[in-house]
Amino acid sequence: MAAPGRGASRPGWAARIAAGRIAADGVTLGAHGAINSLHEPTARAGRAMTMLLAYVGLFVWSFLAATVLPLSSEVALALLIRERGSVPLPIVVATAGNFLGSCTTYWLGRRAALALARRPPARGEERAGRLLRRWGGPALLLSWVPVVGDALVALAGATALPFGQFALWTICGKALRYLVVAWVVARGGT
Repeated sequence: MAAPGRGASRPGWAARIAAGRIAADGVTLGAHGAINSLHEPTARAGRAMTMLLAYVGLFVWSFLAATVLPLSSEVALALLIRERGSVPLPIVVATAGNFLGSCTTYWLGRRAALALARRPPARGEERAGRLLRRWGGPALLLSWVPVVGDALVALAGATALPFGQFALWTICGKALRYLVVAWVVARGGT
C-alpha cells in the first residue's frame, strides 16, 4: 500500500528497497538500466550555479578586457563554448560585457577631453581626431583590436561622437569578432 499523499502507481521507499532498485550509496537504476541519483535536484542546482558563475565570469572578463587592462576575452569565450557546447548565449554575454567595458572607456575619454579642453591639443591628438572624423563610426568596427581599439573608443568619447553611432559600430565590431571566435571553436579549432 502506498504511503498517504503518494500515488498508488509509485511504490514507497520500502518497496523500492525490497525490489533491490536502491543501492546503499543512494543510486538507483532507472527504466533502461540508467543510473539516477537520489540527489539529482541538488546536483542539478550545483550545475546551474556553476553555469551561472561561468557566464558571470565571462561577462566580467569581457568587460575588463574592453578597458585599458591587457586582457583577452577570446580564451574565456572559447573555453565556455567548448565546455557547454552552446554558441549563442556565450556570444551575447561576451558582447554585452565587452560593449559595456567600452562604454566605460568612451565615458572616460569624454571626461578627459572636457578636463583637457583648457590646453591646446597635441599634434598626435589632432591627427587621431581627424582620422576618427574622416572614417566616423565605422572605424569603431576595430574597437576590439588590442591597444588600437581602446584608443579608438577613448577618442570617440573625446571627440563627442554621438553615443548612438558609437554603440552601433562598437557592438557590431565586437559581436563579429566573437562570432568568428565561436565559429573557429565550434569547428574544432583552438
